[in-house]
Amino acid sequence: MSGIYIHIPFCKQACHYCDFHFSTSLKKKDEMVLALAKEMELRKSDEIIETIYFGGGTPSILEVSDIKFLIDAVYSNFQVVERPEITVEANPDDLSKNRIIELSNNLVNRLSIGIQSFFEDDLKMMNRAHNSDESKQCLEFATQYFDNISVDLIYGIPGMSNEKWIQNIETALSFNVPHISSYALTVEPKTALHTFIQKGIIPQLEDDVAQEHFNILVDKLEENGFIHYELSNFGKENYFSKNNSSYWLGKKYIGIGPSAHSYNGVSRSWNVSNNTVYLKSIAEKKLPSESEILTKTDRYNEYVMTGLRTIWGVSLDRIEKEFGKSYLDYLKQQSAKYIEDNLLFIEDNILRTTKSGKFLGDGIASDLFYLNLE
Repeated sequence: MSGIYIHIPFCKQACHYCDFHFSTSLKKKDEMVLALAKEMELRKSDEIIETIYFGGGTPSILEVSDIKFLIDAVYSNFQVVERPEITVEANPDDLSKNRIIELSNNLVNRLSIGIQSFFEDDLKMMNRAHNSDESKQCLEFATQYFDNISVDLIYGIPGMSNEKWIQNIETALSFNVPHISSYALTVEPKTALHTFIQKGIIPQLEDDVAQEHFNILVDKLEENGFIHYELSNFGKENYFSKNNSSYWLGKKYIGIGPSAHSYNGVSRSWNVSNNTVYLKSIAEKKLPSESEILTKTDRYNEYVMTGLRTIWGVSLDRIEKEFGKSYLDYLKQQSAKYIEDNLLFIEDNILRTTKSGKFLGDGIASDLFYLNLE
């Protein structure tokens, strides 16, 4: 089973924290939609597809007819399971009642809505295209027509008190959405946020504040019946993101569009992050991608990183079977200090983070990486 990720490289405006590939010029939007379908033709195979995910960028900037056209292209070029999970990332300002109804009348069965915050000052600081009223209104409509909805929230925002963060969480919960994805605000190089912090316009982000917000988030959502199944993702039972879970469980995926990545278990490829170059290459019937074969060490490190982020953890049996005893011995040796500090634990031969270790999971994982083996 595989998933398809379709990258829509357009946005109305640039969020100050974002370093994803996108353009705010929509001149080539129609040409890009045709090229995305053409890339699927070039990648046509007998892969069985169980998830289709529209990411970006801002997929909801497309017409619903464009989204339907691209879904049809998936069905034309791949085998698709009977009831695939089909997700569209959307911004609140794009989700009018009519647009939501249109989407629900097509094969789209999951919305991932980029709320980020319900407070105007936060939205302005991040340069989001929507306002708080639009957030609440779109959720009110979306929950009438979609059962499977995810909401994105950002924590660790400068000036965000614990009380304000709790209010954000409680507002999201008031709409009875079954899935919440939440991320710490991070400063990426060459973003507007990075420049503003360097110039002192926005204060430095504080790790302690982000960690406190994370702990509040975990407690509040678990109290409300959510399962913390991945570092940044919380879902009610049967509402985990199948698309995202496939990444963390090491399943194959095919990336369509500029900057999109693909993975087949032994190699990874990635498309060029340039709309013009991408369009020219597709017009010439060439895949605009580079690839690399993953070494055993690459695959081990990736499994440790993704495994520790999830409730499924890292199977010590799998480490020994797939990578050998030297890798297993190294993993046990490196993890010993974290087990002693109650940040990791082993149960049923599975290595997992403790509750206090979750927020530090990525840093811990990097210390478990096997370096300079090959």
